[in-house]
Amino acid sequence: MNKLISLTCSAVLALLAMGAQAETRLTMSSWLPAGHPLVKDVMQPWAANVERATEGRVKIVILPSALGHPKMHYDIARDGQADITYGAQGYTPGRFALYKMVEFPFAGDSAERTSVAYWKVYNDYLAKAGEHKDVKLLGLFTHGPGQIHNSKHSVNSAADLKGLKMRVGGGIMNDLASALGAVTLQKPSSSIYELVSSGVADGTLFPLESVAAFHIEDKTRYTTLVPGGLYNFSFFVVMNRDRFASLSKQDQEAIDSVSGEALARLAGRVWDQVDADGLNQLKANGNEIITADDAFIAEIREKSAPMEAEWLKEAQAKGIDGKVALDAFRTLSHAPVQTAAN
Repeated sequence: MNKLISLTCSAVLALLAMGAQAETRLTMSSWLPAGHPLVKDVMQPWAANVERATEGRVKIVILPSALGHPKMHYDIARDGQADITYGAQGYTPGRFALYKMVEFPFAGDSAERTSVAYWKVYNDYLAKAGEHKDVKLLGLFTHGPGQIHNSKHSVNSAADLKGLKMRVGGGIMNDLASALGAVTLQKPSSSIYELVSSGVADGTLFPLESVAAFHIEDKTRYTTLVPGGLYNFSFFVVMNRDRFASLSKQDQEAIDSVSGEALARLAGRVWDQVDADGLNQLKANGNEIITADDAFIAEIREKSAPMEAEWLKEAQAKGIDGKVALDAFRTLSHAPVQTAAN
């Protein structure tokens, strides 16, 4: 009997050991504060979705501190310093081109619509250009429509923006702010509190949620809302290609099932909710909030037209029919939101 019990215990221990060995831990480098909505409401739930979809075989561990500057995070995943990262193509000017499709003005008022549209159009029209071929692309999405926030005065024309020192993230938002007369400071969003507190920056281009998320609502007390957004901003989630290839086909398919469009929808829904909350916080704080008038919208449209024309040339050079892709994106990004499981 004792021998049987001993054999049974050995078998249980062996099974537990096999289970422990079967768990794959994937590291994620995160450069935003742990309390930021993109981390606590998107990345953490998505990591939980991955663990659930793989029945516990794959666990994503978000590292306690970033492994480098935000602009390095694509390379951090590509080179395998971390298994997974997220970031923004606009942080590395000149490296990517096609993401600009989603950053032109007036893309839409819902991050969920623009994010889902982005993922679909990327796969239908842009993926063949191979801009992310050196990683496993897990997701693409946008934040909510970008607006104008500053500490000096109301902004309802290009003349009002002229000379204001504005923090921007890069990409179209940098080019457009410059064209409208602002002095641009291309810095990651995580630097904004220090910039406006010190007076180095007069304000920033941000979605509504970010003003409160980065605690600058008492410093940038003037907000201008642009219907459809002054700009949007493209984010990626990527994984080291070899690390993904090392997973079983079953786990690869499970991760794909909660990534892609599902991740875009998750991120977009979160951003829509926190933008609504952010607007309420600005109102409660007594900040001035105005909506751009038709004349200002016309100025924005005029200044962005050459950028769009230039992007169409860039797309063509990469073998992409940019007009077809852009038209498809705009159609989808203004379509009603459809309910889908995350």
